[in-house]
Amino acid sequence: MTPARKRETPSIRIGGSVAEIREAILENLTCIQGRFIPVATLNDYYLAAAYTVRDRILSRWAKTAQTYYRKESRTVCYFSAEFLLGPQLENHLINLGLYEETKKALEELGLDFTELVNQEEEPGLGNGGLGRLAACYLDSLATLDIPTIGYGIRYEFGIFDQEIRNGWQHEVPDQWLRHGNPWEVARPEIVYEIPFGGRTEWVTNADGSYVVKWQPDHKVRGVAYDTMITGFGSETVIMLRLFRAEAATSLDLRYFNAGDYYRAVHEKIASENLTKVLYPNDEPLAGRRLRLMQQFFLVSCALQDMLRIYFQREQTLDRFSEKYAVQLNDTHPALGIAELVRLLVDCHGMGWENAWEITAKIFNYTNHTLLPEALERWPVSLFQDLLPRHLEIIYEINRRFLDEVRKDHPGDEGLARRLSLIDEEGGRYVRMANLACVGSRHINGVARLHTELLRSSVLADFNRIMPEKFLNVTNGVTPRRFLLLSNPGLAALISERIGREWIRDLSHLRELEPLAEDPSFLEYWGKVKGRNKERLAKIILARTGIETDQNSLFDIQVKRIHEYKRQHLNLLHVISLYNRILHGTAKDMPPRTVIFGGKAAPAYRMAKLIIKAINSVAEAINCDPRIEGMLRVVFLPDFNVKNAHFVYPAADLSEQISLAGKEASGTGNMKFSMNGALTIGTLDGANVEIRQEVGAENFFLFGLTAAEVEETKRRGYRPEEAITANRELREALDMLGEGFFSRGDRELFQPLVRSLRERDQYLLCADYPSYVQAQERVSRTYLSQKDWLRMSVLNVSRMGRFSSDRAIREYCCHIWNISAVDIC
Repeated sequence: MTPARKRETPSIRIGGSVAEIREAILENLTCIQGRFIPVATLNDYYLAAAYTVRDRILSRWAKTAQTYYRKESRTVCYFSAEFLLGPQLENHLINLGLYEETKKALEELGLDFTELVNQEEEPGLGNGGLGRLAACYLDSLATLDIPTIGYGIRYEFGIFDQEIRNGWQHEVPDQWLRHGNPWEVARPEIVYEIPFGGRTEWVTNADGSYVVKWQPDHKVRGVAYDTMITGFGSETVIMLRLFRAEAATSLDLRYFNAGDYYRAVHEKIASENLTKVLYPNDEPLAGRRLRLMQQFFLVSCALQDMLRIYFQREQTLDRFSEKYAVQLNDTHPALGIAELVRLLVDCHGMGWENAWEITAKIFNYTNHTLLPEALERWPVSLFQDLLPRHLEIIYEINRRFLDEVRKDHPGDEGLARRLSLIDEEGGRYVRMANLACVGSRHINGVARLHTELLRSSVLADFNRIMPEKFLNVTNGVTPRRFLLLSNPGLAALISERIGREWIRDLSHLRELEPLAEDPSFLEYWGKVKGRNKERLAKIILARTGIETDQNSLFDIQVKRIHEYKRQHLNLLHVISLYNRILHGTAKDMPPRTVIFGGKAAPAYRMAKLIIKAINSVAEAINCDPRIEGMLRVVFLPDFNVKNAHFVYPAADLSEQISLAGKEASGTGNMKFSMNGALTIGTLDGANVEIRQEVGAENFFLFGLTAAEVEETKRRGYRPEEAITANRELREALDMLGEGFFSRGDRELFQPLVRSLRERDQYLLCADYPSYVQAQERVSRTYLSQKDWLRMSVLNVSRMGRFSSDRAIREYCCHIWNISAVDIC
């Protein structure tokens, strides 16, 4: 009998030459898409190209997984409700070093590379900064060779696609999966039962001991789907594991055969609703119920999966906390603390003390907000209805914790009341941030100011009793996507002058600093910016019909629409500029294009009214012939990662104007600066550190500090006094309120105007004069292009600290206690 030959992997599956990639695309077109060249669509070719790249990724993934299994590697498990990955084809090609080869292979097949790339749907797995940060961190974890599993939910429709109709935001389903997702690998064999509802009861074990048994009303199944994450210049490929909900029984034949077709599939519909949409509207009880179910579904699937992986090598749970470090990305997954206790105690027979010791060693909590309303609370009654066993566990955690508090701080019942996991005031609620603090080994903020404010205000009592838990890790962003990929012209210019080391070590950008005084280099720098602005101008024209002047100052504010982010402060300044032009008082003002973008939560009426106001002001200004090209206003719909690739590189001015003390960090500020935009901003979030790095002289500062905000409120802030004292502000508000921008409708914007006149929660009117003065400095500086370009170069050269690679190194060293693992 002839011995079996060692199987050799065909190079068409993993080869990197132009010819190998071209042939692989054609093979996948036939063997996966079932198409042949004369009838294949551009989307067919995109999918064939994506599967070709995925083959090369999976080859590396298999090698990575085998290495981790063999070395029993300690692993980071990143729990997040959002992972805003963005389009993946180009990102993978850059990371794998196959960009030019694949582009050439497609061109040899007669295909336009840009058109093919544009076929890709952006995964609807996130909304804003929280999800994009998680995606940046996965990129850095892979690049730095850190064993990692990201855990999240496979939302079928994401959050929503934003359409603007008559100036209003309209939400339509984000059908990102309608053509399939070539980047995911379905794992139908990896499935977990997730219980809900019912009751608990005490039962006797065979050994005579009493244990709690949860008797749920119903269960859903969580099915795993894996998306592989590549690192730049690295053999490492890590895994993002997402779970989709499905019914335990998809079809009830009893009802079907009886002709009751709706009831026959009712369980399937109800179960699958769980992972339909990110952040369902939580105004109605049904929405709140669904959100809590989503959070439990995520953490239970993740923890059951971690246990399954652990038991592939281990027989006991003794080393569980040595195997894993879990990072909670905000409070959404905080329920994992109670769920791990349940799994260890109820399902694996562990005693409470041991279970709690393991739990408290594994979890770490990143706080992302200073807004009290964003620190999640759930009604005890809702917990009792959906998760009765977890409510019991939380009560027990709370009892033991408060016993220790009272022991260490006798007689201070106010402290115990504030620290309690149960809020007893004005109804009974479970405080998820408190649960995260009690059950986590470390608690970190995401900017130096944010962490200081957590310690002194939002989580001051926890800082008082457990200060050793608190530390800061300032956010960062990946330069691979937000500079190398999205701004190829600037990336090429930088690499030509200082080499390519900056791509993996952003501190090398400092080598650009001497070039800020080189006139020829500044000329090239300005040309790159001009081409980026021309590219964005074409997109704006195609999507909105608005013509913009690429020689004007591109003043951009793109972020989630929220009153504390103060898009309406920017808008009031736009109205003041409009009035100055009409009155002939616009001195030293270059032509300006003000661009807004961002989504409002479906139930956030004021945010949606702000979007309408922006569009109404834009319509009036853009149609006024008296403006003569001096001012344009644009609202760019459906801002997402794909659109961000064009927006950040084109910006001259970055608007980071939230009220000081409200923004945790921000990452848009970093992306803009990394692409050469100058910042106008308050001392809020990471703005403080950006200003320190780039230099105060290269940052347009305005507004009250966080301490001054608190003092202003303490003294009794009266916005009407600030309005009365400033003629331009008064005129702008009057024009909004009296129907100038709403075709005579005096009621349309009254809620917005009244909120500023009567309450002004985010001190917009107090900061307005300072903001206008800073904008005047912006205008004067922009008129001197040599100075502007020099400042732009200095901004980029000093952004090395804001790489997500630096942030991940800090997590590895100070929180996770984990090291890189070489793949071999």
